Amino acid sequence: MLTVQNNQKKTWRNVLGLALLFVAAIGNTYAQEKTSALMTPEMVATIRTANEKCFVCHSEAGVKNPPKSAPADMDLAKLRTMLHDPGAFNGSNHGLMECAKCHGTGYDAFPHEVEAKTNLSPCEECHARKVLKAEMQFNVSVHAISDSVKEKFTCNTCHNPHIDLIASKLIDPARIVEQDNHGCLKCHDSDEEFAKFAPADEKTSLLKKRPSIDEIHEWLPNTRAHWKAVRCIDCHTPAEKVLSHEIQDKEKAEKKCVACHSLNSSLTTRLYRHLAVEEQQKLGFANSIILANSYVPGATRNILLDTLLGLAFAAMLLGLVIHGIGRFVAHLMQRRKK
Repeated sequence: MLTVQNNQKKTWRNVLGLALLFVAAIGNTYAQEKTSALMTPEMVATIRTANEKCFVCHSEAGVKNPPKSAPADMDLAKLRTMLHDPGAFNGSNHGLMECAKCHGTGYDAFPHEVEAKTNLSPCEECHARKVLKAEMQFNVSVHAISDSVKEKFTCNTCHNPHIDLIASKLIDPARIVEQDNHGCLKCHDSDEEFAKFAPADEKTSLLKKRPSIDEIHEWLPNTRAHWKAVRCIDCHTPAEKVLSHEIQDKEKAEKKCVACHSLNSSLTTRLYRHLAVEEQQKLGFANSIILANSYVPGATRNILLDTLLGLAFAAMLLGLVIHGIGRFVAHLMQRRKK
């Protein structure tokens, strides 16, 4: 009896914890939006000045011309592995944040503390609701095939916090595809990177060898061209979900061409969803928002031309029927004369 009561209490504590986390997430999201809206030029200038103290070393210019305050024995080779583009960062999702917001503990003194890199602020500190949702989806994805593989993944594995922009800010579908597919191809198109996350065989303990993505996708015409026009996740996530971290393997991936190449193209609710508000038929074209960026056969059809061609085809059939009837009637009349 006591065990049942304890389990019930534990369940209610978990439910209450999730509820509080959800409320906190909403508060964080609202606070972020409000903060961005109230950001003044003076505040932005203060943030830029603070971040310049980091970029004075952690940039290409910093490696080429180290500041006079830097120690003579500074390891430039190691520093080169931790460079960032100030311009790219300033235009990214986190561009209006100070570096110290995430890199706070262990970075005050130079050289930085050995454990500083492991003391980064967790993403859920600001993105609690998104992380909670993403974790539930990720836990049933192919990337969570085993605990040994699952624990190697973090948000930063696929998302670059110093560069990435959300789709509604990137706007251009080609840039969205390039950014998102980079996160997939950097591992699945590289033996070295794939080995860092590859599962080990239970019998031999050998790491799984990276499958050739060209061979796996050989059924797909112009494979590499597709990777420049559509995201991996548009085919490797559940069709009923607009945006998901539930990455599916090749057995469950979308292989029906009509999923994209049709009037009801899934691209309108996935890759082009942020532009859907602007969607309208222009000069008779359906899915004109897709046509404005690329030509997708079957999806960017012209309804007016389809109708005219349909009428022309019907007229041709009607003409053939009339011609056939005329030939038949003429043949009967000739037989009667004879």
